Amino acid sequence: MSERALLIVGAGGHGKAVAEAALLSGEWQRIAFVDDRWPALRETFGWPVVSNVAGLAGVQALAGGAIAAVGNNVVREHWFKAIHAVGLPLVTVVHPRACVSASAVIGAGTAIMALAMVGVDAVIGEGAIVNAHATVDHDASLGAFAHLGVGVQLAGGVKIGVRAWLQAGCSAGYQVVVGDEVVCAPGTVLRADGMVAG
Repeated sequence: MSERALLIVGAGGHGKAVAEAALLSGEWQRIAFVDDRWPALRETFGWPVVSNVAGLAGVQALAGGAIAAVGNNVVREHWFKAIHAVGLPLVTVVHPRACVSASAVIGAGTAIMALAMVGVDAVIGEGAIVNAHATVDHDASLGAFAHLGVGVQLAGGVKIGVRAWLQAGCSAGYQVVVGDEVVCAPGTVLRADGMVAG
């Protein structure tokens, strides 16, 4: 069986965490990074940095799929579209120690990190991040290119908008709706009784 190589666009901290999750999953055996610090940056996490984002088309043959791995939602969406434009399959990476319901719908290009939980009938949009220890409980939804930081807790049925960012430690109680592109500071507590962001 041939080794499968994953192209990760973004060689920062999140990119390294996605690389580790991908390798641990057993679905990928090799990693190559694309990062705009190339050619000054040639290696990270023990794997080569092979191009900048503008040169993506020239290295797409090296890999069986790619994922955009950066915390900034706008940049991640831009890179997601760049991957799509060169014809590379957009890969979803799920850490093997995440718990994802078989009934959850997970969009392409999403990263679900260590000890995250995605519950029954939850819906995760494309290009999203569910970071370490975050919870997306039953029937909750996360919009495309949204980002749940470390330890964010969403109760059942919560709706998070496109490109919204709930930073580390936020919690959202039942019936909370967070609008598109809203940014919630670390530790924010969201309630449906007037404390809704957005």
